Amino acid sequence: MSKSNAQKITPEIVEDHGLTLDEYERVLSILGREPNLLELGIFSVMWSEHCSYKSTRKHLRKLPTKGECVVCGPGENAGVIDIGDNQVAIFKMESHNHPSFIEPYQGAATGVGGILRDVFTMGARPIANLNALRFGDINHPKTKHLVNGVVSGIGGYGNCVGVPTVGGECTFHPSYNGNILVNAMTVGLTTKDKIFYSAASKVGSPVVYVGSKTGRDGIHGATMASAEFDDASEEKRPTVQVGDPFTEKLLIEACMELMKEDAILAIQDMGAAGLTSSSFEMAGKGGTGIELHLDKVPTREEGMTGYEIMLSESQERMLMVLKPEKEALARRIFEKWELAFAVIGEVTKTGRMIIKMHGKTEADLPIGPLSEEAPVYDRPWKPTPKRENVSIPNTETSASDILEALKKLIATPDLCSKRWIWEQYDHRVMNDTLQIPGGDAAVVRIHGTGKALALTADCTPRYCYADPVEGGKQAVAEVWRNITAVGAKPLAITNCLNFGNPEKPEIMGQLVGCLEGMSKACEALDFPIVSGNVSLYNETNGNAILPTPAIGGVGLLKDSRKHTSIAFKGEGEVIIRIGDMQGHLGSSLYLREILGREEGAPPPVNLGIEQKNGNFVRVMIEKGLVTACHDVSDGGQLVAIAEMAMAGGIGAELDIALDAARAFGEDQGRYIITAKSDMAERILMRAPEEGVEVTVIGHTGGEGISLSGKYISIAELKSAHEATLPKYLA
Repeated sequence: MSKSNAQKITPEIVEDHGLTLDEYERVLSILGREPNLLELGIFSVMWSEHCSYKSTRKHLRKLPTKGECVVCGPGENAGVIDIGDNQVAIFKMESHNHPSFIEPYQGAATGVGGILRDVFTMGARPIANLNALRFGDINHPKTKHLVNGVVSGIGGYGNCVGVPTVGGECTFHPSYNGNILVNAMTVGLTTKDKIFYSAASKVGSPVVYVGSKTGRDGIHGATMASAEFDDASEEKRPTVQVGDPFTEKLLIEACMELMKEDAILAIQDMGAAGLTSSSFEMAGKGGTGIELHLDKVPTREEGMTGYEIMLSESQERMLMVLKPEKEALARRIFEKWELAFAVIGEVTKTGRMIIKMHGKTEADLPIGPLSEEAPVYDRPWKPTPKRENVSIPNTETSASDILEALKKLIATPDLCSKRWIWEQYDHRVMNDTLQIPGGDAAVVRIHGTGKALALTADCTPRYCYADPVEGGKQAVAEVWRNITAVGAKPLAITNCLNFGNPEKPEIMGQLVGCLEGMSKACEALDFPIVSGNVSLYNETNGNAILPTPAIGGVGLLKDSRKHTSIAFKGEGEVIIRIGDMQGHLGSSLYLREILGREEGAPPPVNLGIEQKNGNFVRVMIEKGLVTACHDVSDGGQLVAIAEMAMAGGIGAELDIALDAARAFGEDQGRYIITAKSDMAERILMRAPEEGVEVTVIGHTGGEGISLSGKYISIAELKSAHEATLPKYLA
C-alpha cells in the first residue's frame, strides 16, 4: 500500500474531501470499516454534487423525458433523438463554470473537449458546438480578462478540433462578477444501429484505457465544482484540467474507426472524476464488477499514487470494454493514431471494484452504493415571493425619445452585437452551416441529405429570478420559438441548471420553481428533455448568481432549402406581428437599462397561445409565404425590428403609434414576419381561421427606421450595436 494511502483518516481530511459527518457515517456503514485515503477520495468524488445530483435528483424526476422522437433520454452520456431515415441526433449541454473562473482559457477549452467526448462516446460524429456564457458587469475589473480567456478557449479548442461553433448567447450581470457561467453544447449524428452505450455487462471482457496519458491535473475537479467560491478560490488552479484539441481530434477519428468494427461492448468518457466515475458507472449500469491494475495505466508523470491516478481529470481519455477477440485490432487502430492504449483490467461478476497497484490491493469497494446509491436530499425550500406588475408612469414618450431609447438599448451589453465573440470561432468548418451566429437559431445541413438541424441555446435569468416558474416556462418556450422562427420543427432539449447554494431554502426554491415551469412548458409544447447537467454552489462569499436554467434545443427541417432568417430581404414587403401586444415592462431590459429599475413581475407565458402562434408561423414558412422571421424577446418588438433591419441592410416604415411599453414590452409568444404583398394577404386571411392574432405594422424600405414621422438610420443603429464589445473587451 502506498504511503499516502496509509494516511490516517481524520475529521479534517473528511471535511477536505467535501463529505459531511453524516455522509461519512454512511460510508462507514456501507464498508463496515474505515476507508483508506483512496477509498475516501472515491466516495468524495462519486458523492459530490457534480457527479451524484444529490440535491436535485428528487426534482429532476419530474421532468418529461419521453416523446415520439426520443431514443435515449437522461442517464447516458448524451440524449438521442430520431430524425428519420435511420438517423439520430445525439446532444448534450454541460457546465464548466468554476474551472473557467479560475483559469478561463483552459476551463472553457476543456469544457468544449468534455462535451465533445460525451457525444462521440455514443457513436456520433460531432457536427456543431454551441455555448451559453454569463459574465459579470462589463465594467468589472475582471470581466475583460474572463471574457477574453473564455472566448479564446472555446475558439482555440473548437477551431483546432474541426467542429464548427454555430450559435449561443452571452449576457452580463453583476451577479456573475464572482462566478461566471460557461455552458457548452455539442450535437452529433449517427445511425440507429451505431449507438454505443456505457453498461459493462459481459464478464471476462477486457477494460481498456485509450487516449492521452494521465497526469496530476484536475484532481478533485468534481469536488471543487461542488463548493462555493471565496476570496481564495484562485488558489484552486491545480484542479483545472489542461486540454489538447489536437489529441481530441485524433481520439475522435480513432473511436470512429473502431466503432465500425463491431469491437466495443461499452464505452465511457473519462469526464468529471476521471477513471473513478467512468469505471464505477460502467460497472454499475451493467450490474457487474471491475478489477483495475493501476500500474498499467499510461501516465505522463513519475511516481503517481493510486489516489492521483483514480482522481485525475486529465483530458482526452476514454474507457472501453472490448470484445476479447477484437483487442489486437483495437490496439492497432489506436497506435496508428499515436494514442495510448492499455488493457488495465477486466469485467468481473463480483459487483465490486477491486483496485490494485504493483500487486497490492489499494481499494475494495461495493459498486452499487457508490454508482447508484449516493445520498439523495430533500432540501428544504421556499417559493420565491410573487412580484407585483410594475407601474411605469408616462410611457407615452415621443417618437424621438423612443428611437433614442432604441439606440441606447441595442448598445447595451445584453443586446449589443456579439460579432466580436463569434468571429473568433470557426462556424463554417465542415461546410454545412447554413445560418451562422447572429440569428434566432443556427441551421446546419445534415451532410449528404436535403435535411438540416436547427440549433439554439437560450435563457432569461432575470425572469427566473423574478418568478422562477414563469422564468422556467419562458426559457423552454423561447428556445421553441427560436427553432420555429427558422422554419424547423422543435424536437427535444437539453439543459444546464446553474444555481447557487442548494442548502439555502430560497435558492432551492428557485431551482424547484424553474423545474416546475420547465416541465409545464415541455409537456405543453411536446418538447422533451433528453439530457442535461446540474451546476450548483455558483456563489462567491455568499452572493449567488441569478438562477440560470440554460436550455439547448434541437429542431428538424425536412427540407433545408425552406429555412428562413431574421434579415429583411427586400423593399416594400409587409411587416406583420404575430401575437398580441400588451406592453409588459416588468423585468424588462427597457426597465433595467433605460430607467435603472430591476423590478416587476416577468411577462406571463401562455403556453396554448405559444403553441398556436408558433405552429402557424412554421406552416407559413413551409408554404414559402414568409421572407423573414424573428421571435420577439429581449427589448420587445422595436428591438426585433431593428435587428431585422440591421441584418438585411433595409429599413422599416412603421405604421403604428408606439409608446415605450408597446415598443419595448417583452410580451411572450410573438414573432415579426415579412411577406410580399400577395403572400401577406394569404397570411392575414388564414390567421383568423387558426385563432392567431396578426397585425400589419408597416413595410420594409429605406435606410432607417421611421416611426410617427421621426427617423433613425440603420448606419447609426449599427454603429452603436457593433461598438460595445470591442470598446470594452478588445
